[in-house]
Amino acid sequence: MSTGVKSYAAVDLGASSGRVMVGRVGPDSLELSEAHRFPNRPVRLPEGLRWDVLGLYAGLLDGLRAAGQVDSVGIDSWAVDYGLLDADGALLGNPVHYRDSRTEGVAQKVWATVPAAELYGATGLQYAPFNTLYQLAAARGSTQLSYAERLLLVPDLLTYWLTGEQGTELTNASTTQLIDPRTRDWSYDVASRLGIDLGLFAPLRQPGDPAGMLRGEVLEETGLSGPVPVTAVGSHDTASAVAAVPADGERFAYICTGTWSLAGLELNAPVLTEESRAANFTNELGLDGTVRYLRNIMGLWLLQECVRAWGEPDLGALLLDAAKVPALRSVVDAGDAAFLAPGRMPERIAEACRTSGQPVPVSPAEITRCILDSLALAHRRAIADAQRLADHPVDVVHVVGGGTRNALLCRLTADACGLPVVAGPTEAAALGNVLVQARTHGLVGDLADGRRLLTRTQPLTRYEPQGDAARWSEAEARLARG
Repeated sequence: MSTGVKSYAAVDLGASSGRVMVGRVGPDSLELSEAHRFPNRPVRLPEGLRWDVLGLYAGLLDGLRAAGQVDSVGIDSWAVDYGLLDADGALLGNPVHYRDSRTEGVAQKVWATVPAAELYGATGLQYAPFNTLYQLAAARGSTQLSYAERLLLVPDLLTYWLTGEQGTELTNASTTQLIDPRTRDWSYDVASRLGIDLGLFAPLRQPGDPAGMLRGEVLEETGLSGPVPVTAVGSHDTASAVAAVPADGERFAYICTGTWSLAGLELNAPVLTEESRAANFTNELGLDGTVRYLRNIMGLWLLQECVRAWGEPDLGALLLDAAKVPALRSVVDAGDAAFLAPGRMPERIAEACRTSGQPVPVSPAEITRCILDSLALAHRRAIADAQRLADHPVDVVHVVGGGTRNALLCRLTADACGLPVVAGPTEAAALGNVLVQARTHGLVGDLADGRRLLTRTQPLTRYEPQGDAARWSEAEARLARG
């Protein structure tokens, strides 16, 4: 194993912002610092909601310039969205945003050819209207798709612009609903029956595979000295975040918190039962042959949209006020697709409470408490269901990601789950990204070795469950009745 300290640029792109983080890794050290942060602002065009991918690429280059000389670069981002390239490798329009409405009603058309139960048995993916498979079905017959010669998921597209080389990283590919989680290869039967040309996709890459070298033009623009390799990491940000869960052993659950909450287990094999499908659990691929068995929950998107509607009040003061509001007064289903689209979130939450016959939250503090109670309740349901469906009991819940800064949410999650919660690290996706790069240089061993390094070097906070568990059961029953 190498004994030197090396520096790695982790490009971590979220739904609302991007950042370039620099990880400095030695045999028993791991330090992370932010080189550059930039906004990720979707744009609503006449044809729909689109990502400003050129702005993201510009922010990425600015970040590499700010990072200084590094030994490798890795990119992770949100899942499912993609760019289409023509025969010359030029981008055919801005990538469609997963919150765009074009996939409304598409799933039912897909299921007419491949029934939902068969689709789940073949791919293990939960139903989400924005899965890449449904996006491709919605795009069938479009001019852009007819001219496309290549489809690259967002982190693979940015990697292509940096290196000139094309690939499809596996953990992100597993979110397309076109991968068989048992073989960890394409589901050729599903693609064939739905008329999807898998030739559009570049060859699959594994986390840790080389993804090319920074092009000369990129070196010149960023001021870096070559050669600088780009390494395929767990390019789905949740795959990188789960890799950075500082767990000891296998009896743990995780919740990756941010715009979304991804709550579940790390398994050695997928769970493809009909009961699992009915519970809307997904089997996405992780590092070292693992499966991320999880449920998507709307997450802090609910609060982010409310804060935006309220004119960006001080979040710390808002959370202090929310902590004083009576617990579990009103709750909503934090996984309801009704909350997927942006806009009017406070009114929509209030209307959901009114419709279900609960007290209607009015003030920002009341609405915030409703959101956090609802998220904790959703975390409770997901962790309990995952243990039952996978026959995999856990002793602790690890919360990683931006939500670790929200102490009230972490405390409520511990209370709701009846299990200790270990919160941290906050920058889990960037740290998981860095760990994969460090493995390629022999600074970190296997997944367990990387997690031990995180436990030694990153600040963690433990929350013990308190309060009356029966109140959470009652709120769960009330929500089910509503």
